[in-house]
Amino acid sequence: MQDSFASLSGKTILYTGAAGGLGRPTVLKMLAQGSKVVVLDNDPDKIAALTAAAEERGLEGLVIEKRDLSDLSGLVEALGELSGRVGGFDVVINNAAIYPAKPFEDFTLEEIQHVQRVNVDAGILCVKAALPHMKQKRWGRIINISSITFSGGWSNLTPYVQSKGALIALARSWAREFGPHGITANAVSPGAFPTDAEKIHPDPEGYTRFVLEHQSIKRRGTPDDIAGVLMFLASDAAAFVTGQTINVDGGWVMT
Repeated sequence: MQDSFASLSGKTILYTGAAGGLGRPTVLKMLAQGSKVVVLDNDPDKIAALTAAAEERGLEGLVIEKRDLSDLSGLVEALGELSGRVGGFDVVINNAAIYPAKPFEDFTLEEIQHVQRVNVDAGILCVKAALPHMKQKRWGRIINISSITFSGGWSNLTPYVQSKGALIALARSWAREFGPHGITANAVSPGAFPTDAEKIHPDPEGYTRFVLEHQSIKRRGTPDDIAGVLMFLASDAAAFVTGQTINVDGGWVMT
């Protein structure tokens, strides 16, 4: 029997970058619990795969908005329309990210600012769009997806690491400011999960060995490992958890 205390039934979730390998299983689990999930993504193949997976399972409540998150003015307009259509957002999961890799001195300021627009500024706008509804209901959940890279050990990813640090700082600031309204804000820091992001590594087998050497749990992470934490933080079960960063990395980083 499903524990209603941790249920997401009836919640409307705004989830950026959710059509990818880590996001898709979580979306399907949320839909299966009776949530409405509004997915902002711009990859047509991943969107098609997510839509097909939901249809195959007979799951309702999926809303797809194909959106370039670097277009901030267009995002504001889209969020206003979506919020009106679904009746406001109860949960925001800021997951979308780009991760260009090269030495810091080779990045232009414009390239760095582009990473911040997608990885940070778009998330800020999503929270701004959700806040009126959350405050009115005196209930809300904000979850920012950070990264193990913020803990150090990776070169050539400065704009990405900068953005992931900003998401942790925002979660802490929002937790303090929005707590009196019944809104929690937390960050989740995934470890090295097998995703498209790993394609930047020239030696996949060597990288897997590197990952397993650092983890306490000697297997690669799976999407379900992330899904369980996200669904907990989005539910009533996590009502007294806020301002935290939860590492989901197999015991790599311990703080």
